[in-house]
Amino acid sequence: MFISDVSIKHPVFATMMMVALVVLGVVSYQRLAIDEYPDITYPTVIVQTTYAGSSPEVMERDVSRPMEEALNTVQGIYELTSTSVDGTSLVRVQLNLGVDVLAAQQDVQAKIARIRRSLPPNIDEPIVRHFDPNDSPIMSIAVQSPSRPIRELTDLATESITQRLEAVPGVAAVNLSGGEQRTIRIQLDPSAMRSYGITPPEVMAALQSENQEVPAGRIDKGAVETLVRIRGRIIDPKAFGGIVVAVRGGSPVHLRDLGTVIDGSADKRTAAMLNGQSTVALDIQKIAGSNTVQVADSVHAAIADLANIVPNDVKLAVIRDDSFRIRESLSDVQLNIILGAILTIGIVYLFLNSWRSTIITGLTLPVSVISAFFVMWLFNFTVNTMTLLALSLAIGLLIDDAIVVRENIVRHVQMGKDHVKASMDGTDEIGMAVISTTLAVMAVFVPVAFMGGIIGKIFFQFGVTVAFAVLVSLFVSFTLDPMLSSVWPDPELEHELGHAGEVDYTRVRNPIRKIALRFNAWFEKAADRYPAWLEWALKHRGIVVGGAVASVVAALLITAKLGFTWLPDTNSDEFSVSIRTAPGSTIEYTVDKSEQVAAFLRKQPETDFTYTTIGSGLRGTPNSGSIYVHLKPAASRSASVQEIQNRLRGALKEIPGITPTIQNASSIFGGRGQPISVNVQGPEESRLKIAAAQVLEAIKNVPGIAEANSSDDGNIPQLDVDVDRERAWASGVGIASVAATLQPLFTGQRATQWEDPNGYSHDVIVVYPDSMRTSVDNVATIPVASSNIDPSTGRPVIIPLSQVADVTLATGPQQISRRNLERQIGVSAGVLPGYNVGDVAAATQKAIDALGLPVGYHTEFGGDVKNLNETKGYVGSALLLAVVFIYLIIASLFGSFLQPFSILMSLPLSFIGVALALWVTGSNLNIMSMIGIIMLMGLVVKNGILLVDFTILNRQEGASRHDALLGAGRTRLRPIIMTSMAMIFGMLPLALAIGPGADQRAPLARAVIGGLITSTLLTLFVVPVVYTLIEDATFFTTHTAPDRIRGFLRRSSRNLESQ
Repeated sequence: MFISDVSIKHPVFATMMMVALVVLGVVSYQRLAIDEYPDITYPTVIVQTTYAGSSPEVMERDVSRPMEEALNTVQGIYELTSTSVDGTSLVRVQLNLGVDVLAAQQDVQAKIARIRRSLPPNIDEPIVRHFDPNDSPIMSIAVQSPSRPIRELTDLATESITQRLEAVPGVAAVNLSGGEQRTIRIQLDPSAMRSYGITPPEVMAALQSENQEVPAGRIDKGAVETLVRIRGRIIDPKAFGGIVVAVRGGSPVHLRDLGTVIDGSADKRTAAMLNGQSTVALDIQKIAGSNTVQVADSVHAAIADLANIVPNDVKLAVIRDDSFRIRESLSDVQLNIILGAILTIGIVYLFLNSWRSTIITGLTLPVSVISAFFVMWLFNFTVNTMTLLALSLAIGLLIDDAIVVRENIVRHVQMGKDHVKASMDGTDEIGMAVISTTLAVMAVFVPVAFMGGIIGKIFFQFGVTVAFAVLVSLFVSFTLDPMLSSVWPDPELEHELGHAGEVDYTRVRNPIRKIALRFNAWFEKAADRYPAWLEWALKHRGIVVGGAVASVVAALLITAKLGFTWLPDTNSDEFSVSIRTAPGSTIEYTVDKSEQVAAFLRKQPETDFTYTTIGSGLRGTPNSGSIYVHLKPAASRSASVQEIQNRLRGALKEIPGITPTIQNASSIFGGRGQPISVNVQGPEESRLKIAAAQVLEAIKNVPGIAEANSSDDGNIPQLDVDVDRERAWASGVGIASVAATLQPLFTGQRATQWEDPNGYSHDVIVVYPDSMRTSVDNVATIPVASSNIDPSTGRPVIIPLSQVADVTLATGPQQISRRNLERQIGVSAGVLPGYNVGDVAAATQKAIDALGLPVGYHTEFGGDVKNLNETKGYVGSALLLAVVFIYLIIASLFGSFLQPFSILMSLPLSFIGVALALWVTGSNLNIMSMIGIIMLMGLVVKNGILLVDFTILNRQEGASRHDALLGAGRTRLRPIIMTSMAMIFGMLPLALAIGPGADQRAPLARAVIGGLITSTLLTLFVVPVVYTLIEDATFFTTHTAPDRIRGFLRRSSRNLESQ
């Protein structure tokens, strides 16, 4: 071949090309960011709107629904959902993959701006932003002190710690939870308000007008210009009590006459605890695309600096740090690469019995792996689990081409050729076959890289990295290998390969070499028997084909018992327990219940520590919380995380007053909710609740279901103020004035802001005391200003609310969810160990179908089940496309439309190995094993191509078909077995799941190894048999059948003539 001839004639040029590839790879590696998984942009835009004090029903009617109707026309929309809770609306616009998120965000902003006037005037401005579910915090830090109150810790965190951390390069945001924000509370006295005839709006107006600093211009005096400022800003919070609100009887009414000024905290809506101790938690988010490990290291350095600044009794503790898990995961994959390379090199030496040949062949590995970093940098990839997994799986694959080329060169040397001639002829002879096998492998990984859906995004970097590394290995095999073979003779190999039986082992002192020579002698004896076995197969073609068909049928039967799931279970060191208390529960009650659960979890022998958060997140409520459980390392505990969770499920149910749900740690593959997620949708609320309750009861009876629950927890208690319009009109009171009076008193409406001596602003709110916000009577006696004027005083008449409205106890929904313009209720459940998601989902669907829901009410799966169903389709398409590409390549190589089918027949022969490997190791069909099956399509055809290609070469030299097949089988047996074993042993460390998190990646390698073993053994017999069958069928259709038809026609013609 041209490229190999050039390399042989110009060895320095070939060496410099290899050096250039390595240099590019090393430089690129230094510039690559490090992360756990590929950085994937989810095209999702959210609109968050706050309307203080509004019920979920009001938020849905006045905010969420109008926004949904406006945003439903956004281009490229995939799903539109909304959640309305107390005082907050969250509309989520999920777009199709590939849509420009920034353009979609601008479109959403424009549509919201068009309807802004139709929305309630008192809402906060809607916040439109891009939302990425994977933008979870990379670190969580606890700020604790045994003596300081939470409010003081909150001030310290807000004013000092947060600013330092936000200045760290790569940090996008620092979110605080569990804190108590400093707030100046003006607690009004209802009796004083009534006696003075003053309403809350008047108090707020006074606070706004009296706490300000206004520029009044300037004065000029000669050459000097002096500014004039009206300084009215309050310096000391106590001074708010001196503000004059009104004048009554010629005397000023100060704010202190109407209530109390308290330098306190805002109403507590979130809480955080570390091992039962209240804490202020700081969640660190990184900038998209930044190096997670580097950012985490910089944050650790900043924390060390802050430890010297904060008071001695304040401690900063790192609760969670994703960089630890990333380091462990990447270290495990790197270890797999190293071990795989060592095992692969060992296999090469075992077959070639020469360190020189092993080095010549093995150089392909470092060059190909290091060069892959260049394409990773070129495509803006990161060093992550998927890219390193690609290189780990490719270890045995990268050396294949070099093995085949080197083995053929040595064979030509043993034929008596000099090294240069043998290098040229050996490479030329095998060149097209090697190119075809490499293209076949690339043809498999390209569809993997470009699969649809989120799974395609996740495996894009995986597929591209492997494809490029394989391409580089082909280049190295055609340049470096022939060049080194021509300039670096190997006398021992030339005399001993294939003649190991003649070697005197007693004279070999190296024990490793002695083992290799003995293995070679054993292999040669076994290889000499192979032609006889193959000849038997060619004489009993029906039995061989029947056996192949039987293996496929057996594989399908075993596969049916394996079941499907989205991701394999992993024995991680962490999980979380989400809890919900009864609707309407106070945060204090939820904290108490959460601590009961956390205390129980800390008593477990496997628990390291617990971290509890209440009411945090976009949809957090005071009755919901999450307990993060960090376990001791897997090596120091006797139970797996699945066994621990299964044990806890029954125990947590015994704690009264909570609904617990155990969840695994989330990742790019999901895990943010329960694996079984069913959305029940319908138009009418009461019937929807009934339908959701029926679905929940049906799911509870499905085998394998754990912790089935509904998002409909019931209604929360509320007070309904029904204004009587007739009485209100007669009293001169409107609904607007009632709302303006009640809202600040119960929601704590901000009247102004106070700036402390350090320059930080704090809200000043007007509110009723907590003791006056407990009953119906408290609300009924609130004074409301009338538009009627009291003739005796000339001031507006003040009347109690009970005079114009009825205040009654009622209930309302805690949360209202909508999806695609319909209300929905979510029903979710976990899956017990020993069951797979696919079977449980099928049984769940069957149970739901048996319910016979009313017309207009329907269900749809989400979460892992939805991902699994979509992935099956994408994997099937990728598999079909890979087979088509392989056929095109083989047909082009052999110049035949039919002969490629003899090689493609080896594809289903791998299924029995896959099924057996997964069954023996207790795995099932999941996204990892399915990707492994696609990989197999490219790997198993390599053996068939080598076998058939050499058969054709023998026949071109004059050999009969029978002799050509037997000769090709004997000659190609060594490289076929060698390459297969190299791939198997290269993937063996990954299949053994040595390190943390490796058990999630292991099914991929197990599927490949099992499929390679069976396909290699069966290919040696089935492919030659099918090759002859296809050729015989072709000959029959092109020669025998036409000759018989012509003979029949001639005989018929003679018979007619004789008659």
